[in-house]
Amino acid sequence: MFEKIANIFKIPDLRKRVLFTLGLLAVYRLGNHVPTPGVNTDLLQQFFAQQSDSALGMVDLFSGGNLRKLTVFALGIMPYITASIIFQLLTVIYEPLAKLQKEGELGRRKITQWTRYVTILLAIVQSFAIALTLNSQSGSVPYVTNPGPGFITMTVITLTAGTAFIMWLGEQITERGIGNGMSLLIFAGIVVGIPRGIAELVDAAKTSKWGSFTVPALIILVAMMILVVAFIVYVERSERRIPVQYAKRIVGRRLMGGQSTYLPLKVNSGGVMPVIFAASILSAPLLFANATLFGFSFHENRFLGPIFDALRPGEPWYVFLYMVAIVFFAYFYISIVFRPDDIADNMRKYGGFIPGIRPGRRTSDFVNDVLTRITLLGAIYLVMISIIPQFLISGIHLNHLFLIGPIFDRFPTWVTNGLGVNFYFGGTSLLIVVGVAMDTVNQVESQLIMRHYDGFSPKSGRTRGRKSW
Repeated sequence: MFEKIANIFKIPDLRKRVLFTLGLLAVYRLGNHVPTPGVNTDLLQQFFAQQSDSALGMVDLFSGGNLRKLTVFALGIMPYITASIIFQLLTVIYEPLAKLQKEGELGRRKITQWTRYVTILLAIVQSFAIALTLNSQSGSVPYVTNPGPGFITMTVITLTAGTAFIMWLGEQITERGIGNGMSLLIFAGIVVGIPRGIAELVDAAKTSKWGSFTVPALIILVAMMILVVAFIVYVERSERRIPVQYAKRIVGRRLMGGQSTYLPLKVNSGGVMPVIFAASILSAPLLFANATLFGFSFHENRFLGPIFDALRPGEPWYVFLYMVAIVFFAYFYISIVFRPDDIADNMRKYGGFIPGIRPGRRTSDFVNDVLTRITLLGAIYLVMISIIPQFLISGIHLNHLFLIGPIFDRFPTWVTNGLGVNFYFGGTSLLIVVGVAMDTVNQVESQLIMRHYDGFSPKSGRTRGRKSW
């Protein structure tokens, strides 16, 4: 293994990409120590410690712990993800934008430019909501040293600039580094918080936080983490292989074709993106939950207050909408990544066909049917990974259900309130960490194999040159 890792640094281009990625990730982590001016970070961290199992805890998870300190990177990449979702939806329902996407590199650059503009707009709105929330609560709790319009303006400018810089970092990592830049930024933020989560578990064991149930709870938690990681690795490597046969044809004086291969379709082609999309959509509006605008309190409003309460993590409505959003984005993402019509046309162009299926429209329908079935399995897998560990960690407040809620009050408290463990051990966190790590390793491995080096896994094979006789 050490020899294979050393091979990375023997290739100049790959070495530059890896070091470039690590350097930008280090710059991203440096932003964790640059606070927004005028904020009492100690009181703010105490508040977030009390709200670790709420919507703010989920948003803080995706920001890499920057929100609890209100650093310049407090918004993280959530505005960029939300803007990307908006434009990906528009490319499906808005025909001029769909045509622009099909124009090639020029069209994609135009859409990327518009995505950046919308990201800045969303960052301004979200930073304004955060500034309003802190400024409105400065009378009871001094989160802000000098509340007023000056603090709101400074906070909006600072957080928006931080979001723009994070967006630039992610794009640079994607273009000149290794892996998906945005996913790696989320990965870095979660990984850095894991030692703090482990320390909290150690403290819980020392203080017997859950009484006589402490030891069994820790055993269950560790066992669940191991099982979830193993399950993630197994499913992420699972694929449905469709056999493809290429007919023999004469090209010039050479006989080409006659080979049998397969079309690999991953069970979870969307990776962690459906989970990230679903979490960003549900958590972004909750930034306004505690805001007050011109004397109007969103949370105290008779109509909006119950909606915000019902959409907090752990509430039944939040869990239901979270599951529906994951399934929706799993199908939505696969519809963008895979085009069955293009696959069928390319196979017919090169003389390929699926045994028993006629080329053309029938091949496209067959591939689409297979994608529909395996995407459903992938969506169910994502839901299980995201919900079941959350049920054990933060619980699902089934006792808040209408009419049947009192029935669940008779159950043990850990069923409805969970074990109170940090989000870092949740299924969403493990899915992002494991998924992004596997994608990055696969990209590095493909670079090694392309340059005639062994990959990380024994089955990766080795590309050998022609033997000399």
